[in-house]
Amino acid sequence: MPALRSRWWGVVAAVWASLFAVLHLFWALGGSAGLTSSAGEELAEERPGWLVAGGLWGVAALLLIATALALALALAPTHGRGRHLLQVCGTAVGLLLLARGVGLQVLMLSGAYDGNAAITPGQRFWSILLWNPWFAVGGAAFCLAAWAFTRALPGRPSPR
Repeated sequence: MPALRSRWWGVVAAVWASLFAVLHLFWALGGSAGLTSSAGEELAEERPGWLVAGGLWGVAALLLIATALALALALAPTHGRGRHLLQVCGTAVGLLLLARGVGLQVLMLSGAYDGNAAITPGQRFWSILLWNPWFAVGGAAFCLAAWAFTRALPGRPSPR
């Protein structure tokens, strides 16, 4: 049981991905709260087919896969086949989310997006305050879940 307790970051990452999946499902089913601040006013109002299919249903599906990955990092045995793939996938997802969250935050705070007319001031505000930090938190959770899983592998000192 100590190894399971030390891998609670996988549960944190799973909760993060599940909450984000539920939000995308809400939007895909026609909900609008928060969509303008995420996708922009024009896309939120028009809801083109590519946005609904790929940006909402597709992202929701990817987030449900990420939920399963995070739960595997939390609960899967650390011996046998696939453990290295789990570790690599968890780390890759974490780094991708971190790069998105931190990278866009730096670009927006540095003013690199100031001249982009496609991004409204409200969208910029919510990206800086909510969306970019949300991605960074998810990325950190996945990286920590992969790290805890790696620490629990046979031959590694057990995490505390």
